[in-house]
Amino acid sequence: MSRRLALLNAALRLGNKPVLARMKDPVLARAMMERGARWAFLPPPHLLVLDAPLGRMPGLRISSGQVAPAHAILHLHGGAYVAGSPRTHQAMLGRLSRLSGLEVFAPSYRLAPEHPFPAALEDAEAAFAGLLARGYAPGRIALGGDSAGGGLAFALLARLCAAGTVPGFAYGFSPWSDLTGSGESIRTNAAADPMLPAARLADVAQMYLQGQVAGDPGASPLFAEFPGAPATLLQVGSTEILLDDTLRLAKRLRGFGAAVDLQVLPGTPHVCQLFDGWVPEARMALRAAAAGIRAGLGLTRARSASAES
Repeated sequence: MSRRLALLNAALRLGNKPVLARMKDPVLARAMMERGARWAFLPPPHLLVLDAPLGRMPGLRISSGQVAPAHAILHLHGGAYVAGSPRTHQAMLGRLSRLSGLEVFAPSYRLAPEHPFPAALEDAEAAFAGLLARGYAPGRIALGGDSAGGGLAFALLARLCAAGTVPGFAYGFSPWSDLTGSGESIRTNAAADPMLPAARLADVAQMYLQGQVAGDPGASPLFAEFPGAPATLLQVGSTEILLDDTLRLAKRLRGFGAAVDLQVLPGTPHVCQLFDGWVPEARMALRAAAAGIRAGLGLTRARSASAES
C-alpha cells in the first residue's frame, strides 16, 4: 500500500465514514457529494464535457484527448441510488476516456426516494437505446458503472442479454449487486472498510426499493440471468463491505459462460478509481480498466504514454 493510499484511507475513515453513518437526508447527501467532487476529484488535461441527451435521458458526453470513432462507453454513476450525477463523476470519467481513447456517455438517471425502483433501471434502458439511436452498434459499446451504478449496469446487462442486444464489454467498479445484504463481507469488513458504514446499507437500500422485493434481479443483479454475456472486468477493494457483492457476481457471470477478469485491489477504498491523480493505486486500476475495455471492443492497439498523462 502506498503512503498516499494510507493517508486517503485515514482521511475517509475520520471524515467521510462518520458523516455517511449519520446522513439520512438524500437532498443533503446530494449537495455534499456535488461539493466534494469539485475539490476531491482531479480532472485530466483537456477535459471536454458536453450536454448529450440519450433519447429522453439528459446526460453528459465526456472526453479527454483523441477518441476512437464509432465506439463509446456508457457509464452509470454511483451514489447509492439517492445521490451522485454525471457531474460528480466527470473527472474520473474524463480520466477513463483519456486512458481508453473512448468517449464516455453518462446519463442522469432519476434518483430515489423521489423516484424509487425501477425508475433508475428504466432510465438506464432508455440511455442504452439512445446510444443505439445515435448509431452505435451494441458490440462497440462498453457498459459499466460504479457502486450503485455498477449494480444498475449489470441489471441492465441482464435485460440486454435477454433481448439479444449485448454490449461488447461490461465492467464494474465495486458494484452493489445484492440489495438483500446477504454478503458476508458486510459483516466481516465492517470495521476494515475505510469509507462505507455497514449499518446504513439496509436503510439506503429501502430508500430505493420502497417496499419492492430486494431480491428482484432488476434491483439485485446477483440473482439475474446473463445468457451470452460479454467479457467482463470487475474491480473491488479487499477491505470493502461490498467485496462479496463483487466476488459472487463474478461467479454468477462465469456460470453463464462469461469471461470475467476479477481484480481485488489490496486495501483500496470503495470506488478508489475516483481518486486517480491522488493515489497511484487508482491510476493502476483505471489503466487496467481502460486496457480491458479496449481489448473487449477490439481496439487492441495500446495507448501511448503521452496520451495517458
